[in-house]
Amino acid sequence: MRNILASNFMFFILLCFLSCHNKEESKDKNNSFPDWEAIANKLLERSDLVEGEKVVLVAKPGDFDPLIELLVKKIPKTGAIYLGTFSVNPNKIPREWETDFIKQARGKNKEDLTDYLMQVDLGIMMPGTIPTDLEYASMQDVLRKDKGRAIHFHWSGAYNLSGEAIEIDNIKSEYYQKVFLDTDYIKLGKIQRSFESAIRNNWVSITTPRGTNIKFKIGNRPVTKQDGNASSKRELQLNLIDREIELPSGAIRVAPIEETVEGTIAFPNSIWNGEKVEDLMLTFNAGKVIKIECTIGKDAVKAELDSAGEAGYSFREFALGFNPLLAIPKKNPWIPYYGYGAGVVRLSLGDNSELGGNVKGGYVRWNFFTNASVIVGKDTWVKEGKFLMGY
Repeated sequence: MRNILASNFMFFILLCFLSCHNKEESKDKNNSFPDWEAIANKLLERSDLVEGEKVVLVAKPGDFDPLIELLVKKIPKTGAIYLGTFSVNPNKIPREWETDFIKQARGKNKEDLTDYLMQVDLGIMMPGTIPTDLEYASMQDVLRKDKGRAIHFHWSGAYNLSGEAIEIDNIKSEYYQKVFLDTDYIKLGKIQRSFESAIRNNWVSITTPRGTNIKFKIGNRPVTKQDGNASSKRELQLNLIDREIELPSGAIRVAPIEETVEGTIAFPNSIWNGEKVEDLMLTFNAGKVIKIECTIGKDAVKAELDSAGEAGYSFREFALGFNPLLAIPKKNPWIPYYGYGAGVVRLSLGDNSELGGNVKGGYVRWNFFTNASVIVGKDTWVKEGKFLMGY
């Protein structure tokens, strides 16, 4: 009898072990990182390629090479045409990336390369590439000619609460993967369209506990909705930013009518012209900085704005994050993916021509606000960094 009980007990322990092992195995499988197959499939789902579309990749050889290998195989299965992959590192060009299309592009200057890329329907800018890379910049010039579209698959853009860039480690990369794969893109787009409708004919006011109190109108300015829709069939694209689809997704971006921008912006302590600045307050009238106040670093602020010319003293854009999966983490807070998380506000300075605004000059400075309130007309959409509407 004792042997039977012992045997049954051991059998029960074995079942428990196998059950736990299977659960852990399933959990690991569902949360594997990097899950190149899932990422590739989601990229193609968001691209929604149609038969005959021509696709080129721009990449930096390194960590995401396995993803490129999958895309090379999967793109033709959609009926689209894979043209090849540009390497932005001239000293490292994987042989398998090169096609006749890529070889024929070699040695072209920016103008000629832009003309050459006019045949491209979709460019996918892979992690590690930046707008100053020749191929990236040339593809942007194609978009400026109202041709094609691009996916910005940056996998970067993490900041501390002072707005300083921080490293993308494995923890943040795994975080971004989850956001990219799990975002409810349909709901995200619906809420963004609702917000666009609300701000179209109302004053938009931004306040913060620190003292920001600024308002503006957008009139008929384009509102770029980064909802993850990279299909050629999406709504009309009115400017460069409309043609550049961010993945992961989450923000709306708009250049307000410059003459309507009035009030003050109180900045978190940050770096200007390489120096620390504290308690900065900028006052705006008709979209221009008319007063600079701070306890430390006024000369640094003035030096940075002066060096940028008129663009430095101009309000650029308003951006608001909508993606709840990219919201500021409560534990060890940081700003994920360029402030695309729900409730994060960007009030930027500088050139807004790529958004459909009238300010030129090239200078751009993003400024993040994680505890702002956003009021549209009489409705509060965000209160001190927390979304109240839609979620």
